[in-house]
Amino acid sequence: MRIDENDPRVTAYALGEMEETEREVFEAALANDPDAQGHIDEIRRTAALLTEDLQGEASPTLSDGQRAAVEAKLSEMTAATSSSPNVVTFHIPLLARRTWHLLASNAAATVLVLTAAAIPAFWSILRDEPPEIRTPSKIAESHRRDIVLPQNYPLLSPPGAGADRRNGVRPASEEEKRRLESLGYIGGSEAGGKIDETLGYQSGSFNTESYDRLDENPFLTVASNPLSTFSIDVDSASYSNVRRFLNEGRLPPKDAVRIEEMVNYFEYDYPQPEGDDPFAVMVDVATAPWAPSHRLARIGLKGREVPVAERPASNLVFLVDVSGSMEPPNKLPLLKRAMSLLVDNLTDRDRVAIVVYAGASGLVLPSTSCEAREEIHRALDRLEAGGSTNGGSGIKLAYDVASECFIDEGINRVILATDGDFNVGVTDQGELTRLIETEAKRGVFLSVLGFGMGNYKDSTLEKLADRGNGNYAYIDTISEARKVLLDQLSSRLITIAKDVKIQVEFNPLQVASYRLIGYENRALRAEDFNDDAKDAGEIGAGHTVTALYELIPPGVGPVAARGVDPLRYQTTAKTTGVAGSGELLTVRLRYKDPQAVTSRLIERQVRDEGVSFERADEDLRFAAAVAAFGMVLRESPHKGSATLEAAIRWARESVGTDRDGYRAGFIELVRVARTLTNS
Repeated sequence: MRIDENDPRVTAYALGEMEETEREVFEAALANDPDAQGHIDEIRRTAALLTEDLQGEASPTLSDGQRAAVEAKLSEMTAATSSSPNVVTFHIPLLARRTWHLLASNAAATVLVLTAAAIPAFWSILRDEPPEIRTPSKIAESHRRDIVLPQNYPLLSPPGAGADRRNGVRPASEEEKRRLESLGYIGGSEAGGKIDETLGYQSGSFNTESYDRLDENPFLTVASNPLSTFSIDVDSASYSNVRRFLNEGRLPPKDAVRIEEMVNYFEYDYPQPEGDDPFAVMVDVATAPWAPSHRLARIGLKGREVPVAERPASNLVFLVDVSGSMEPPNKLPLLKRAMSLLVDNLTDRDRVAIVVYAGASGLVLPSTSCEAREEIHRALDRLEAGGSTNGGSGIKLAYDVASECFIDEGINRVILATDGDFNVGVTDQGELTRLIETEAKRGVFLSVLGFGMGNYKDSTLEKLADRGNGNYAYIDTISEARKVLLDQLSSRLITIAKDVKIQVEFNPLQVASYRLIGYENRALRAEDFNDDAKDAGEIGAGHTVTALYELIPPGVGPVAARGVDPLRYQTTAKTTGVAGSGELLTVRLRYKDPQAVTSRLIERQVRDEGVSFERADEDLRFAAAVAAFGMVLRESPHKGSATLEAAIRWARESVGTDRDGYRAGFIELVRVARTLTNS
């Protein structure tokens, strides 16, 4: 049974007001509802924050202007709560007996419903000063690490003259407004949006999401292209982003559908590594369900698991976008809840710093031990959206902080959380990616968490994560945050192998043509495989990576006859004696240990045992269903007989154990897509 977050018992339980007999029943239901547990934790943290801030404060008298402002804000927020996904219910008398009772004549009977992000808005009305951002001087000496930074990276403190009430970030300048207008962010009724004088961003419905063009891999003849080389990819952002579109009742843009990320969103039961290699490699082959005359080869990697007790100490820097575009509930409010989950899952050996960026960048929290976990939570709770975005400056500051607190043989990582809208300041992607590549070589990696919609910059975020030896996820719900930041924490933080490349050599006597499904933006040249200077993907502890090839046997279909004209100056290469061995293909992998500069080689030969799709491993069948779903969404010319109905059937027959329900969720998602396509 799920507990409704608006149920008054949630607040009563969180604040200790529930009778003991009722509490026992409620706790039994709560044990099976992690969403409600997270909601209760959020209420308690907010209650503690308010209690601390109100301690010893005398009850003021509201002026007529303040009372009118409070009543107006209450009316506005009461209307908004019905559509807000982040609703928190507070009993006024318990939370604030000194100040909030002024809001109503009968405080003991009043229940105030607020969005979590709106509390500071009331606070700024009731006090002469905005909420304080906790500075390093207020953190216990035993838990803090002071950092000497360049003067152009100020520590954020309560705003002064000339700044607005949000993190000390100034409003958009006239020059910035003109630039935004030239980009279509404003324009009165024609553009459907306007610049908010305080926030400096468009408050209308103008959509500026961007995705890089993605041209699907074609079939290639083995005679002309015997080698297929690519970098692994452990990103999963595409799947959750596609889910966001479908749950909004819209089909995603074709370029938002990256099939390898959709397949790799799910975990598969691959064998654990043995010996010295940090990951295991397996390959199997079956019939391609959408083209029964073709074969489907699956390459699976499984990273070595690292128990929490053996996880190295972490030096993490949260780089948080607090620009105006981050104000909606599915952006900064969701981001704060997600990062709080991560903090709760860290150990006392780990350290966290928080850097924010908007019109200016600043250090909100210096590197702080997770023994002082509540200090980190308070710093997150105080973050608010406002101002325009200077992502480049924020990234530079975050790397400065990470470098100053570097842990030898530990985890050193910047975690960028943003909608990717780098619209002011240093925006040159070349400069940013070079900075990120340089820091990655020094041992500070970058992970990227994407949030929100409307101005989401998928293409930018994917590039940054790739260059930073990190991973990229899109968080659309608090459940996705738990998956990424709790269930997959070790794989997100611990890199067990870097620059992992795969090269497949096909036997021309067994394969006429082949196509790599997905990985279009991970393709490498054949000679890159042996080039240790060539950057490639990373694999984390416990990560699984899957790649699918569609193979056309000799003599099957017109595609197999396609090739290039005969060469004038060379003769076609002859097959070797091994080609007659019956081997289908050879898989080679190169990887480096996290601190190494020289790669190691793994090699596997594969035969096709003629397994049908129906008798294939259920993980292969489920991965094929996900790939078929992606091809249908992309309207791929290679989808063959694949339909959404077929993808549902294949997935339903291969769900398996599905401990966390992600595969069942996939089936429901395909059903949603089917209603949108009427197919």
